[in-house]
Amino acid sequence: MIIKDWMTKDVITIDPEASMMRAAKLMKEKDIRRLPVVDDKGKIIGILSDRDVKEASPSKATTLDVHELYYLLSEIKVKNIMTSNPMTIKDTDTVVRCAAIMHDKKISGLPVVNEQGALVGIMTQNEVYRVLLSITGVYHGGVQFGLHLPDERGTLKEVLDSLRAYKARVISVLTSYDQVESGHRKVFIRIMDMDKSILNELKHELSAKYQLEFWVRDAIYPIS
Repeated sequence: MIIKDWMTKDVITIDPEASMMRAAKLMKEKDIRRLPVVDDKGKIIGILSDRDVKEASPSKATTLDVHELYYLLSEIKVKNIMTSNPMTIKDTDTVVRCAAIMHDKKISGLPVVNEQGALVGIMTQNEVYRVLLSITGVYHGGVQFGLHLPDERGTLKEVLDSLRAYKARVISVLTSYDQVESGHRKVFIRIMDMDKSILNELKHELSAKYQLEFWVRDAIYPIS
């Protein structure tokens, strides 16, 4: 899955010469946690997070009066507290690569640039979650099976053949090599729900033929 198909395209940005007070107000109004900072050519030169604003804000125990505080906040510029030269990702990269960078670098969002280096979007944890929900098909409900299989050619086909024999409609198939011994893999298959008696027969056959670790009905729906 390519980033340009999943990123948020209408990115709210801010000028490096804007005041910290304006940046804080914008974040609050738009309910966002980060602001890409761009120059007059649309190139990203920094990123400002809500943490940056909090760390630069005077302590609640300050002795400044309201006028002094207002003046101070208006004088602090975005360019003074932003993270310069932030890490970015291209719109032609994959969502998986983006998620790996965010995880490894312990960051919650990445600005997205095109081949010319111009800001064209942003990827945050929310966008990554949307992709995860999409590829698993969880919003379609149904039944998910977790199987422990030998990592050998044809083993997955055998499982799918068993499902086909029961006229099961497959929604998604995911595999993982984590938390499993060498030479094996975990396979997670989601199918459309079916008649209870037929489903019980299918479960019995899968348990008899393979190492069925779990099965579960999912009934998760988008929350408006």
